[in-house]
Amino acid sequence: MIPGRPTPVLAHAAATPLLAHAAAVFLAAGCLGLTLWHGLDEPAVALAFGALVAVGELSRWSGSGEREPAPLGAAGALSYALLGQNAGHPTHHGMPQVVAVILAATLAGCVPHVAQGRGSTADHLTRRLLTVGFAALCFQPLYSHGRAHGWSGPAYALLVVALLVLTTLCDAVLASALEHSRTRWPFGPLLRDELRARLGIGSAVCATGAVMSLAVGVVGLWALPVFCLPLLLTQLSYRRHAAVRTTYRQTIASLARATEIAGYTPAGHARRVAALSRAVGRELGLSEPELTVLEYAALMHDIGQLSLVDPVPAGATAALPAEEQRRIALLGGAVVRQTGVDAEVAVVVERQADPYREQPVSARIVRAVNAYEEMAREGTGPGGPLSALERLRLACGRDYQPEVVESLARVLQRDGLTLPTAG
Repeated sequence: MIPGRPTPVLAHAAATPLLAHAAAVFLAAGCLGLTLWHGLDEPAVALAFGALVAVGELSRWSGSGEREPAPLGAAGALSYALLGQNAGHPTHHGMPQVVAVILAATLAGCVPHVAQGRGSTADHLTRRLLTVGFAALCFQPLYSHGRAHGWSGPAYALLVVALLVLTTLCDAVLASALEHSRTRWPFGPLLRDELRARLGIGSAVCATGAVMSLAVGVVGLWALPVFCLPLLLTQLSYRRHAAVRTTYRQTIASLARATEIAGYTPAGHARRVAALSRAVGRELGLSEPELTVLEYAALMHDIGQLSLVDPVPAGATAALPAEEQRRIALLGGAVVRQTGVDAEVAVVVERQADPYREQPVSARIVRAVNAYEEMAREGTGPGGPLSALERLRLACGRDYQPEVVESLARVLQRDGLTLPTAG
């Protein structure tokens, strides 16, 4: 590999968001131009759905880790894309108008978020336009040419649901591709997590989008405020659940800092081990729940040192005899169990000092990353991390799983081999 020149894989990953954004810009410009040229059909319907999407975007959450930050906006956009009738009368808005209305409404709803610098608006808008454009492209030509008129009752509802499911799958692929290009994490596990997430709020979005589209066709626009209310309440429940998760993680992070405050471990050690462990877990394809357990265990992996009378120099437990490492790990697991944290986290903390062939994958990751961080901190100059990595490789057959060490090496190579720093 030539220094300073990106590899073909990384160059391809970097080109993915550019292509997606370019496609969204091209789609938006074309549809907006056609709509302005031909005029707006059925302005009342367009205004009602545009207002619904704008309200959904205004109420979207900005916390990281949420697969669909604006479920109400997504459901409104999809229902407009799949709208065939309004109170029994056929609609004639077509695919270009759908994209133009959703573009204007999404931009209007995103203004406060852009002004406050919250969330990735470019990726969010790209996904919204491309997925809505795909749904409208699949449905509107069929309906406008009369091919969907023969579908009635359950068959018509099944058609709408099927198109929504297909659109959701396309959105999951697009979201995974954008995340892969941004983080360079493996695409397969990202797509798996996206699809699993669709079983939660994603299923509510699909159901609400289908119900609103069908209900407006029967009773008119009054169906919008009635049928969007359950999804709005679901969104509020998800927001509360996210707040609880955030508080839970902050509590664990505070507990992990106890060893630093007491002088048993260097400042920032637990945080660095947790961040690097999560990156290695991503590289190995762990699911999102497994990554959460891994992160919590990495944050609390040294908490057993609080039971020691004499602190280990620099908190470096990797250099201790195996029996002493196991004793500290068991003490740490006992402390974790008393805090009320998930039992899976306690198991990882307890097993981190066992022979790696007897450990769960999360414990293998914590053990290798902790040893690397301690060894790299001992070294001086730019060769410290490289020397630590080589020492881990030499001990692979005895203390560390080779696959974990090589995944660690790939993560470090992607992010650059730099000496860990305190704080």
